[in-house]
Amino acid sequence: MAAGAAEHVSRTLADHLPILVVLAPFVAAPVAVVIGNRNAARTLAVLATVISLVASWLLLRQVVGGGYISYPIGGWPPPIGIEYRIDAANAFVLLLISAIGTVFLPYAFRSLDHEIPWRNHTLVYCCYLLCLSGLLGIVATGDGFNVFVFLEISSLSTYILVSQGCYRDKRALTAAYDYLIMGTIGAVFFVIGLGMLYMMTGTLNMADLADRIAAQGPNRTLLAAFAFIVVGVSLKVAIFPLHMWLPYAYSHAPSAVTVFLSATATKASIYVLLRFLFSVFQPEFVVATLTPQAVLLPLAIAAMVVMSFVAVFQTDLKRMLAYSSLAHVGYLLLGVALMNVDGLSATIIHLFNHGITKALLFMGAGALVLRVGSTFYDDIAGLGRSMPVMSAAMVIGGLSLVGVPGTAGFVSKWLLVQASFERGWTFAAVLVVASTLLTVVNMWRVFEVLYIRSPNPGSQRQSQPLTSAGGPAGRIADTTGDAPLMMLVPIWILAIACIWFGIDTGLTLGSAQVAAESLLSGSLGMADGAI
Repeated sequence: MAAGAAEHVSRTLADHLPILVVLAPFVAAPVAVVIGNRNAARTLAVLATVISLVASWLLLRQVVGGGYISYPIGGWPPPIGIEYRIDAANAFVLLLISAIGTVFLPYAFRSLDHEIPWRNHTLVYCCYLLCLSGLLGIVATGDGFNVFVFLEISSLSTYILVSQGCYRDKRALTAAYDYLIMGTIGAVFFVIGLGMLYMMTGTLNMADLADRIAAQGPNRTLLAAFAFIVVGVSLKVAIFPLHMWLPYAYSHAPSAVTVFLSATATKASIYVLLRFLFSVFQPEFVVATLTPQAVLLPLAIAAMVVMSFVAVFQTDLKRMLAYSSLAHVGYLLLGVALMNVDGLSATIIHLFNHGITKALLFMGAGALVLRVGSTFYDDIAGLGRSMPVMSAAMVIGGLSLVGVPGTAGFVSKWLLVQASFERGWTFAAVLVVASTLLTVVNMWRVFEVLYIRSPNPGSQRQSQPLTSAGGPAGRIADTTGDAPLMMLVPIWILAIACIWFGIDTGLTLGSAQVAAESLLSGSLGMADGAI
């Protein structure tokens, strides 16, 4: 006891990084509401997000070589108490979520001023902090029920954030309601599966679950729990055909909210799927159930091809990008279905590359909303010539989404094709290329609208800012010139990142390979050892 107490007293701030990454935004959220000042809420959001980013980076540096960090909450050792467990897989995702949050905030300041009444800004920043904390908690925790708790924290705050788009488009309320219904169904399925696992094993600690499940062997309760958890998480991920909530949510939410969610929310849910498939149920069990070939592969192919094809017929940029996100969920699933190191590495690195790429493109769409109040192709025609700096960044994002060599998107797609050939699935590699060609069509339409088509004064709508009461302020804002500097800086940071991580893959590819090897090794308890 004395030795344990001495060890506890001697801990430094660096030892508490696993909890600090989640706790900073979680504490800042209610403080922002209590203060009740919009500028104070902004400052708290920036401070908490930067703390999470620094903590995530330091955690990744510690585990990128292998092994894991175990952090028991409240001094109760696992599996009795809740444990945060950090390895290369979740440290990489933590870095993505916190980095997107940090880059996105300056952009959000200008975008939210335009699309949401000032009186709601404190609430929006509070919900953002709760959403950020929930997403980071989902990724950091090593306890199954804690995953459910953080899923609900992030989801409930997300519903509110999406609904704030109602000041520009009343359909945002319907989108938020659809998201709520589907998200609740997914959460119910997930918690039923967890309940079955607890009934069978008497534990909710993921590492302990893995050991006890392996000792018991396959049975009907385990198969039912597996099915409930996979379906529940699939609803959160928006895996085809459980995807219908996502296009509406992304299209009608405020632009800044769409930026953050598109780059982080589905990525955290994909991580949960990976963690349960490989660390809790084990790769051998997943293969024995034929889940990769019979379930994941067909859904991945359908998403890649069908969603890319549907995106071709969209006439709204935000909606097209939403369907493109669904197609890229197919890429992520294909990497999982391959069940090899290269395939899983492609999935993990694509989490990062697609996150920064799609955040960049949705930022560009938000800048267009600020300019003309719309992202319909007829309304944004010719704006590439009058907004050259912002549009040039969107071109880089489009090239990365296609997967042009020298961009981040190329790295993960190339890995995916290689892994498909390695597995002997030549048809999968061909379909990746076919889906990419459809992405070329989609992005060419965007470039054509921005640069080649002439403006259509009859359909172009000018955008009015909102007063604190939610009505038009009586003046036209940002109808000429490029996007504001506060928007351009984050946009170009992400544009440069798309090029940088397409050329220098040391951080992303190295982290992804270590994470893939760790996941394919099975149980969290079988990792290289605690650091």
